[in-house]
Order: sequence, then structure tokens, then C-alpha cells
Amino acid sequence: MTHELLQPTTEACLLERHGEFRAIDDALTELGRTIEGVRRSRHTGLLAFTGTAGLGKTALIAEVRARAATHGFTVFSGKGAETEQRTAFRVVRQLMQPALAAMDEAERRVFLGGWYDIVAAALGLTAPDTARTPDPTGVRDGLDWVMTRLTVTKAPVVLLVDDIHWADVESLNWIASFAPRAEDLPLLIVVTYRPDELPREATTFRALIESHRNRPYALKPLTPSGVARIIKGKVGEAADDAFCRECWMVTGGTPLEVAELAIRLGERRVSGTHDELTVVRHLASAIRGPGLLERLQELGAAAVRFTWAAAVLGTPISPDLVATVAVIDSEEAAAAIGTLRAARILADAPGQGGDLEFVHPLIASAIYRGIPAAMRAALHDFAAEAVRAAGFGPTAAAQHLLEVPCEGRPEVVECLRNAAQEYLRAGAPEAASRVLSRALLEPPLPEDRAALLHELACSTFLIDPRATISHLRAALSEPGVAPAVRASIVHRLTQALAHTDQVAEAAALADDEARQATNPRIRLRMQADHFVWSAFRTDEPDSSARSRRLARLAERLTGRGLEERSILGLRAWDAMMRGEPQQIALSYAEKALRGGLSWTDENRGFEVPASVALVFMYCDQPRRAEELFTQGMAECEAKGWRGSHLAVGQALLAYTLFRRGRLPEAEEMARKGLYAADRVKGAVPAQWFAIGALIQTLVARGRTTDARELADSYRYGEVVPNTAIYADPRTVYAELLLAEGRQPEAERLLSDAGDRLDSRNWRNPTWCPWQLHLASAVAPTAPDQAVRLAREAGKRARHFGTASAIGQALHTEAEVTSGPAALDLYAEAVDYLERSPAAYELARALVGYGAALSRNGQLQEAADRLYRGLETAVHCGAEALATHAREELMAAGLRPLRHAQRDTLTAHERRVAEMTAQGHPAAVVAKQLHITEQSVKRLLSSVYRKIGTDDTRLARELHALSRW
Repeated sequence: MTHELLQPTTEACLLERHGEFRAIDDALTELGRTIEGVRRSRHTGLLAFTGTAGLGKTALIAEVRARAATHGFTVFSGKGAETEQRTAFRVVRQLMQPALAAMDEAERRVFLGGWYDIVAAALGLTAPDTARTPDPTGVRDGLDWVMTRLTVTKAPVVLLVDDIHWADVESLNWIASFAPRAEDLPLLIVVTYRPDELPREATTFRALIESHRNRPYALKPLTPSGVARIIKGKVGEAADDAFCRECWMVTGGTPLEVAELAIRLGERRVSGTHDELTVVRHLASAIRGPGLLERLQELGAAAVRFTWAAAVLGTPISPDLVATVAVIDSEEAAAAIGTLRAARILADAPGQGGDLEFVHPLIASAIYRGIPAAMRAALHDFAAEAVRAAGFGPTAAAQHLLEVPCEGRPEVVECLRNAAQEYLRAGAPEAASRVLSRALLEPPLPEDRAALLHELACSTFLIDPRATISHLRAALSEPGVAPAVRASIVHRLTQALAHTDQVAEAAALADDEARQATNPRIRLRMQADHFVWSAFRTDEPDSSARSRRLARLAERLTGRGLEERSILGLRAWDAMMRGEPQQIALSYAEKALRGGLSWTDENRGFEVPASVALVFMYCDQPRRAEELFTQGMAECEAKGWRGSHLAVGQALLAYTLFRRGRLPEAEEMARKGLYAADRVKGAVPAQWFAIGALIQTLVARGRTTDARELADSYRYGEVVPNTAIYADPRTVYAELLLAEGRQPEAERLLSDAGDRLDSRNWRNPTWCPWQLHLASAVAPTAPDQAVRLAREAGKRARHFGTASAIGQALHTEAEVTSGPAALDLYAEAVDYLERSPAAYELARALVGYGAALSRNGQLQEAADRLYRGLETAVHCGAEALATHAREELMAAGLRPLRHAQRDTLTAHERRVAEMTAQGHPAAVVAKQLHITEQSVKRLLSSVYRKIGTDDTRLARELHALSRW
């Protein structure tokens, strides 16, 4: 577009925008206050300008770009388009691709590092591993990382998005999730949108904008005096007031229409008198809507066909591609372009190498909507073929095929299915679901229908598992489904049923399929699925019979394939749950691992490898469990799976850390797991794993109020899932009730839990110590019953054979036993727990033993146990237990050792001290904890003061602490 044509429109759109300019300048000045990419205090990371069409939002974005360039800032920009809203990550690509395109392939791979394969498809880069299908959460995290790194390397950065109401949903959601980070980066995000045209999926974006401290700047129409200034600038200062007011009334003060009207009045050489008011009305009617379309028809058939094809293809407009779709030759296209430029309908696209764009989105929308319906569908059909021939790929073609009537064409179904695969590799399951739903309507060939329904079900699995169930049931009802395809359909259906808390149905379906299967490998696969979901049922009618079948089958297997290894892993889990000797559980767990168990195999799931890792934890080998969980989570992250798989891994790793007595680390990891689960729609089981681990850890640390708030916020004590969760939610909630002193409620809950678990022969107290907690609950009112419960738990623990289980049972028996006999039980409990990895349980037993010795008058022995218990409690981060130990020492007339005062450290002090002791510099500590370096130094000074030691001693002692 020439400057001469641009100037009147720009002047009109930027007139009377003093408040907006002030906000822009303030934000840019604030952004400029960065030193070497490190931010200073900022209050503006996001600016939003809103208003109806034609009020000058695009001109305002252009002005921000110009002012940012004056400051020397880097600018990334993108723009929504009405006809391209269904192309996933289109706006994200506009924002990030130019900077990445400036690098060669090797540079891009180095720059993106481990995120390359996760975000490459979303960014439209070289196709990564075609088997990799990251989840939406992983892709969003990857895009966050890419944008953050681009910002830091090119700081300061201004990110502009015009017409964000027309952005694709994937880009819109990413921007909404990333925008809050802008204030912590040398980055300013500026967006414009029409508030009434935001899609219904934009709830996150709308909430962000409306809750932001800088509320959207609502652009207003021009005042009569502003319109008069524009009109007189083109017509002449002699234009009378009535004439100018008429111009204001017919345009409504919309800057775009005022500018266009001014240009037309100038071309007519009117003088601006009262007699020319009819001319104003006539010209204004041709600016928009039907008048614009009538004017377009006057430009000739070639111009009409060219603009229709351009409106269908969207921007930027490639003249050659448009000519192909419009079915006109190059000479006709060149003539049409000239005519349309002169009519101010098309203009050169800035920086697009010969491409064009519509002068304003209003014009594009009016033309697109004015194309007769049959012709519009035909043009979309031509466009799909043209973009495929031009090498733009199946997703570009699919965008047009969505607008074409269904005609049963196999090539359309194939293109849409290919597009869905690209969308899934880009982490856009909604887009994949959209094109597959359209393919199903085409319809496909009868022999392809079941496979297509399966693909559609897989695309909805992460976003709508109930829709997945419906699609898969429909697929199973199709005639002649190949056995291998049917097995894949059934496997995914059992997963979807289990993930929607229908575990019994999942187990029954797999069992039925196993009985009907004629292929031995498929039958074994279905048996594995049956055993998986049966193991996770809480209402299995005859678990003993199922366990016997599982044991007989496992005896014959060698672990040759994944199905066999899955069954061996399940046998290990079942042996542990039933309390068989630990050697049996461990032997099967080792067999299951010999050939490998993947967390991300789409034909199996993560349930078996997670269960095998837990077997090692319950068998007093927590380091092996931690290693397996860490490997599993790394596998998930490498594949871009950062949703429920990763959340479960983090929650179970937190549970393992809790059982080792590493309470601060357990709390941190459990919170990570809960955060990850909260980000995933429908990840309820993952939430329950994390909440249980976190409640147990908080109770152990003495923060009962925090645990109660957490339980209430998730209704943890009210809702009971049908899926088995570890640790058992009823028992965990009973622990919280006991910590609150609500013994009667805990007693009822634990009695019910015990009946339920015993009915399934889940008798291992190390998995669920309900008897021990029940003994504690009834001890004040029924001491004999308490002793019986503790002894029965001890008997079961000895049969299983782990030192931690036996020691914990002996400790509880000692607590509920009166007289000198308790001392022997305490001594034996401590002896077993010292041979176990259960540091927190050891601390509890030591403090209890010391208190009992003190009450029995054996002060010297009491002091030794209490000091050791205090030290161990401090190492574990069990603040309440440490306080109790100190109180027992003082009651016995003993003084706690000074080095034991570490338990008085706050959470921030402890974390700062631990990271410093590990060798991290203050800058790294500050960044990790989101505090200033000065705060790091202040917290360290407080640590030194409380502990009363120097740097060397602190490092040595905290290193010892980390070993616990």
C-alpha cells in the first residue's frame, strides 16, 4: 500500500487516541528499563485494546510496532484471520517462525534442544519423529520455553497480536497461559480484539484480560470534531458544519469509514456544502456491506473472481495461488490486482515478497460472506486441491475441506485423516477431532469406518474421554473388524472406561475379549488388560479367584513380550498387596523389568510400570523405586507427555520420598504432581494420588491445618473413587482425622476400610496400615482391642517380611500396650526400623521409646533415644515431632542440643540453605525460588544465626541432612 493511500486511514484511526498512546509509551519506557536482559520492577506485561470493527485496532498495532522499533526493541507479530481460525497454532507460527527461520536446521536444533521434537510440528518446522504425539500440556510448556528463550536472547521484545478474537484456539489458549509471565521477562504483549467476537473457547483468555491490573482499553468512535478534521483535510476547510456532522452520522465516527468517505469525497471534488449531503449518503452506503459488494461487481468479472478466491484462501494472498483457484490466467490476474489496488480493496502485504492483503479485515469478511453459498463451497474445494498441489500439506487442505459438502470421496477422507495425524503430532487433539469428525461424515468406505472411529476416539481421549467411549463402542459394532484392530480398540476403550472411574466395566470388557480371542498373543494382551483393571478395582467380587488365575498364568511366562512382562509385573503387585513374602513379589518384579516396561507405550499404559516401581518401595527398596519413577517421568517428558502420566509419576515419587522420611522433598514433589494434574482436564485419579501423598506429608510435618484445607478444597474426605488409589484415600483421610483428634470418625472410617480390604485379601499392612491407625483410634476406649489389632498387623507384617512393616507394627503395639512390656516392644521396633529406610517412622519410634523410658525413670537411656529421635526428626523435616521430642527432653530435665535447633528453620530458609550447601550460587537460588539475591543473603544470615555455625559447618551438616 502506498503512503499516499495509507495516510488518510492512519490519520483517522490514530486520531483522538491520547490515552492509548500514553499507555503504550509508559509500557515501552518501562520495558526499556532492562539491563542485559534482567528485568527491573515492572507493572505492565500485557496491554489489550478492544473495540468493534473499524475503530483502528490494526492501526494502533502498527503504531506500537513503529514506536517499539524507535526504541530498538525486537518485535514479534501475528494476526488472527476469520477464515483460518481452525488451523491449529497458526498465530503461534506467525509469532515464532520468523526468528527460527533465520537459523539453519542445525542452529534450530541446538537452540530448541530437547524441546525440538515436542514443539517442531506445532511450529511448522521439519517434521519430527512421526511416532511422537505430545500432549497439549507438553506442547504448551515447550512453547513457553521457546518464547522465553527467544525473549531472553533478543530482549527487550514486544509481541503483537492483532485481531486475536480470530486466532485459532490453540494459539489463543497458549497466549492466555503464557501472558502472566510477561512481567517477569523483558517482554511486552499487546493484543487487540473485538469483545463480542471472542469464541466460546476463549474463557481462559477472557478471564486473563478482565482480571489483569491493566483493564482493556476500549477504543471509542471519533467525536464530531475529529470527523470534521478528517473531512476538512480532504475536502477543504470551507466544508460547513452541517456537512461534516452528516459525515459523522453516516459513519458513526468509525475511523475506517470516515477515512474511506473522505477519500471518496475528495475524488468527487465536493466542496462540503449543505447541497451535497445526498452525495455523502450515497458514497457512505458503498463503503460497507451491500454497497461494497455492488462496487466490487462494477470492477469486472476477473476482479470479482480474484477477490472471491483471495477471501477463501485467506491472507497473505499469493497472486499465483489465487489465480489458480479463480481459474484466470496471469494477465487477467495482473489486471485484476491493479483494479483492486486502485479501488482500495487490496494492497501489498508488508514484508511478504509480492503477496497481497485486504486493506482491512472488514472488506475481506464482507466479500467472503457475499460469495453465493454454492460458489463458496466450490472455491474451497478448488483451494484444497490447489494448496495440496502447491505442497502446503494436508492441514492446509483440510481447512478448506471442512467447508465442502460431503460427497463420499475416499481422497477427502484420506486427506482429513492425514491432517489429523499432523494435528496430533502438533499437540492439537481438538483440531484432529474436528477433521476426523468431518471425515466420518464424508463418509469413509465401509471397511475403513472402524479404523476411522478408532482414530477419532484417540483424538478425543485427552479432551473428552466420554466421547472416546462412545466412538469406540461404535467402532466395535462395525462388521468385519480385523482382530489386531479390534484388540487396539478394546484396549483404548478399557483405558477410557478406567479413566472415567468405570474400572469394573473395563475389567469385564477385557475379560470377555480374552475369552473370545483365537489368536494367542491377542488373548494374552486382553488377559493383561483384564488383570490390570481388576487390580485397580475397589469392588471386585472374587479377587482371590482372580489372584489364583494370575498366579497360574504368571508361572508359565518368561517375559518374552510386553504382554508377558505386564502380567509378571501384575503378579508382583498382587503378591505384595496380598502380603505374600516379599521375595515372591520382588522376584516377579525383577522378571517384569528384564525386557523393559515403558511408561509411554500407547498399547499398554503406565499402570504396570508404576505398580512395579511401587513393589520395590513397599519391599524396602525405595532407591530402586525412585530410579524407576525418575526414568518413567524422563520418558514422559522426552515424548512431550506432561499431563496425567507425569502427574502420577510425580505423586508416586512424592509418596516414596515420604516413606523414606524425606518430608520437605516429598511435599515439593507432591505439589508438583498436583499442579500437573490440575492442568489436565479430567485427570481426577492423578489428583487423588498427589493429594493423598501431600496430606500424609503435611500431617507428618505437623501442619494439620494445611492438610485440612487441602482435603476440603478437593472434597477428599467426601468423594470415594471406584479406582484403587495409593495410598488408600480412606485410610489417609482417617490419618488426618486422628491428627485432628477426631477418633470416633476415624474409627468408623478405618473399620469400613478394613472390612473392604480384607474382603479382597489385601492384607499387607505396609501398603495400607489401617489396623495400626485403628488401634491408635480405639486405644483410649478399648485398649485390649487396640493390642489385638496391632498384633494382627504385626503378624501380617512378619509374613511379608520387611523391616519397616514389622517395625511400624511393633511401634504401634508399644504405644497401645501399658506397663514395662511396652519398653521391650519399643526396643524391638527401633531395632527393626534402624534396618529399614523408613527414617520418619524411626524418628517416631525413638521419640516414643525415649518418652516411655523417661516416664519409667530411666533418664540416661531416655536421653539417648530422645536426642537421636530429635536429630532424626530434624533431618526428616518433621517439625511437630521435633517439637514434641524437645518437650519430652525438657520435661525430663534435659536440654536439647544446639545443633538440633535446625528444625526452627522456615521452609524458605531450609530450601535456601540446602541449595547453597549443594553449591548453587545466590543468583541461581534466587531464580529457582523467585526471590531476589538480597533475600537469599538475608535468609542465609538467618540460618547462620539460628544454627550458630559457619559456612563450612553449615555445608557439612546440610550435606549430611540431604543424605537422609
